[in-house]
Amino acid sequence: MSLLIVGTVAFDGLETPFGVREKILGGSALYGSLSAALYTDDVQLVSVVGGDFLASDIQLMADKGINVDGLEVIADQKTFFWKGKYHTDMNSRDTIETQLNVLENFVPKVPESAKSCDIVLLCNLVPAIQMMALKAMNKPSLVVLDTMNLWIDNTLEDLLAILREVDVLTINDEEARLLSGEHNLVKAAEGIKAMGPSVLIIKKGEHGALLFGPEGRIFFAPALPLADVVDPTGAGDCFAGGFVGHLAQTNDFSFDNMKRALMEAATMGSIAVEAFGPERIFEVTHEEVRARRALFTDLAQVN
Repeated sequence: MSLLIVGTVAFDGLETPFGVREKILGGSALYGSLSAALYTDDVQLVSVVGGDFLASDIQLMADKGINVDGLEVIADQKTFFWKGKYHTDMNSRDTIETQLNVLENFVPKVPESAKSCDIVLLCNLVPAIQMMALKAMNKPSLVVLDTMNLWIDNTLEDLLAILREVDVLTINDEEARLLSGEHNLVKAAEGIKAMGPSVLIIKKGEHGALLFGPEGRIFFAPALPLADVVDPTGAGDCFAGGFVGHLAQTNDFSFDNMKRALMEAATMGSIAVEAFGPERIFEVTHEEVRARRALFTDLAQVN
């Protein structure tokens, strides 16, 4: 099945206890697309960059099987830039600098070839921009949306509008509580599903992820214990990319297959954190992905 991913392509400045990267490729659509492309060969990307984004960097994405026809280049502007510093526990971070640049007036341009994609992943982005991209589509079979506390706090009306149009929402536990007003995650999930999505994924970081489906069905995917977490930037986007990538590969939207997709999502998230930015995702092989997935099976399986 064909897959469209809408989000940011950016430059990041990163500082973690393991080191510093002054300028590295980043952005939600970049991470999500790289992850999904490990599962399916029909991934199209819609985003925007500035004239400072190198043609060689775009080629790196194309070489990984990502169709970049929907990547707009605005030559006289700069690419979105974010700089952050992670604390020792790697669960909290400080934003040091944000330069919106080309994102300030971004209107997503969906190529004709992408308008009939079967699955749409709306990566973390301003909800109004997510809605513009979705309205350009020709009735996709499945729409998956990622969001964050910034949009819950500042653009709630727009977020609620897009939630009415999506099938799956992925969000972390703190954001689920904020959006629903419920502390208990089961009650939070039911409240959020009443807003529109029939399926909800609540990510709990190092404590795994919960999948809430129709008729009260729930599934839990564990997180793999890792000795070294180098950089968590983009892990959630790789998680989402693995989820939709598996669904596109298998052409099956059943809850049972979404359970398998959640395990693939957890697999990709665990790989992403092992190096700075997208470095690990750029180099990982299909064989390594399968081997990591097998570790998750061993972790969760009881004979």
